[in-house]
Amino acid sequence: MNENTHLLMSEIELAHLGNGEVAYIKVLSTDEAEKMFPTVEGLPQGSHLYALHGADGTPIALTDTHQAALGHAMDGELEIASVH
Repeated sequence: MNENTHLLMSEIELAHLGNGEVAYIKVLSTDEAEKMFPTVEGLPQGSHLYALHGADGTPIALTDTHQAALGHAMDGELEIASVH
């Protein structure tokens, strides 16, 4: 394999990553959070919120602090992956 070759993971492989044990935290604007969590009402406008997602992108929790999102992950015994 040369240095210009990249290994790609299919969406299905990514969805199964960590077998339900891996999650990531994403910072969302209020507008993004309202779209992702349509049943949540009364979100503070102009704030940054923290969403915990499974490796397959499934939203798990929405919080107002990064620490609370980490707490949800720990409660669910999830390993947090760094996503860039």
